[in-house]
Amino acid sequence: MKTNSYFPLKFENDNLIFINQTQLPLVENYISTDDYNRIAEAIKRLEIRGAPLIGIAAAFACALAFKKRNIKDEEYFNKVYNRLAATRPTAVNLFYALKQIEEAYLQLSSSDDIYQKLLEVSFKIFSDEEKYSDRIAKNGLNIFRKKSNILTHCNTGALAAAGFGTAFAIIKKAFENNLVNHVYVDETRPLFQGLRLTAFELEKNGIPFTVQTDSSAAVLMKENKVDLVITGADRIALNGDSANKIGTYNLAVLCNYHNIPFYIAAPSSTIDRSIATGEEIAIEYRSSREILFVGKHQIGKETYQCFCPAFDVTPSHLITGIITEEGVFPFPYNFIR
Repeated sequence: MKTNSYFPLKFENDNLIFINQTQLPLVENYISTDDYNRIAEAIKRLEIRGAPLIGIAAAFACALAFKKRNIKDEEYFNKVYNRLAATRPTAVNLFYALKQIEEAYLQLSSSDDIYQKLLEVSFKIFSDEEKYSDRIAKNGLNIFRKKSNILTHCNTGALAAAGFGTAFAIIKKAFENNLVNHVYVDETRPLFQGLRLTAFELEKNGIPFTVQTDSSAAVLMKENKVDLVITGADRIALNGDSANKIGTYNLAVLCNYHNIPFYIAAPSSTIDRSIATGEEIAIEYRSSREILFVGKHQIGKETYQCFCPAFDVTPSHLITGIITEEGVFPFPYNFIR
């Protein structure tokens, strides 16, 4: 990985090694495992997160499931596949990667080395996502007209994808080309992925930033402190409607009101070509504990009723452009038809 002194995951010595993102930024704890169930739990618990990275991890988990059981077994494969598919419903990259693994598995014969063959597919998925990240970063330079202040939401760096990520990769590339003055980071409630993860990555890469509460974005825009907003996406429908971390839709509405460009950055693997609009995107709902607790510290009564969607869907007409490895595409997004 080309990151500075940290990495989200890697495959080494027949184990998947990943950083536990729930402990960042205070503890950099790497976990090594060859147990597909442990990887599935890591995805579910958000120890591994970010749409492209989830897909990569799931692919390696499928391969590792055959490390010690290197025989063709349809029932067993389906058990592994379904275990991983059930971890996170919204991020399409998970299902994109699992589908590639399934297609490869079905083509294997009983005499094939199933473990090694599935590893080859997993490494290719990883490599492809790294290439996508690099191209997204380069294409993203085209949205800049001057040295800018950027606002971003959640986490879209190496901790969310291969390479340097998606929106974060654009920010990093633009900073290196003297096109970024400052980055404003939404804390991203309820799990603080902006405060814990994006700030961590910005600091590691030497990019100046300020963290603010999610509810401060409107004030920053009113005071003309934001030139561009760039976020990632977990699933994009055929019409360009984009699901991303809860709070993204708020930003798109604010940008529309303040006449600020709002961009989505994602690899083509995030496009779900099976759905026409965002209304078909399954939204994951999380435990009320994520609102009522900050870490292990309880701040609200457990009897309180909570509304805790993990994602929202931004309508395509509010998105200035979608940046993929293939280019920067404006509404109405004919590039995915």
